[in-house]
Amino acid sequence: MSESLVACPECDALHERRDLAPGTKARCVRCHAVLYRRSYLDLDHQLALVLAAILTYLIANCFPIVDLQIQGRSNSATLIGSVLSLWREGREIVAVLVFATTQLFPLVDMGALLALLLMIRRGRPAPAFAPLLRFLQALRPWGMIEVFMLGIVVALVKLSNMSTVVPGIALWAFGLLTVLLAIILSMDLHTLWGAGRRAIVTPAMSKRHRASRRGGRQAAHP
Repeated sequence: MSESLVACPECDALHERRDLAPGTKARCVRCHAVLYRRSYLDLDHQLALVLAAILTYLIANCFPIVDLQIQGRSNSATLIGSVLSLWREGREIVAVLVFATTQLFPLVDMGALLALLLMIRRGRPAPAFAPLLRFLQALRPWGMIEVFMLGIVVALVKLSNMSTVVPGIALWAFGLLTVLLAIILSMDLHTLWGAGRRAIVTPAMSKRHRASRRGGRQAAHP
């Protein structure tokens, strides 16, 4: 299918892809499903947002999430400490799921997006661009920071009746990270592909085409 055409994800109707104004979205004329959208943020803003999310992620994993005070005793734990506690208690599957969905997948997602944005910014041929973009699209549904935050809030509400709950720095950092990731996930990967195709893929193909033409001429005139 031509890159100037886009298929509706709901009814498979074909539409001609057109440039959108920042902050707008294109909808299917048949079923009104969202076809693609254009973010308010340009490349530099997206890069700054991803870097801020990675920094917030590091803060959220280096400081305690919450401090519990029960009968004069205080106990605090980081997220990785909670994962290790689940592992020691024999809940290996739960520990792996928590680690993967709240730490591993979000970090890989942000790292992959950062690499893609840097490739586009450099504007040089990058063979890994298309495979990395497909990998990011497949990985996106597995990040569940927002579900983790909802679980924390519910647990803190229940614990507040039995102990004194003092939110830690990591809890506020995870809240901010949830907002940042929501903005990042709203970025349309098709728009990112379009920017990468103009800056990376098309110039690389033109360069290979010119090189093949020069090689053909040299072969024709030994």
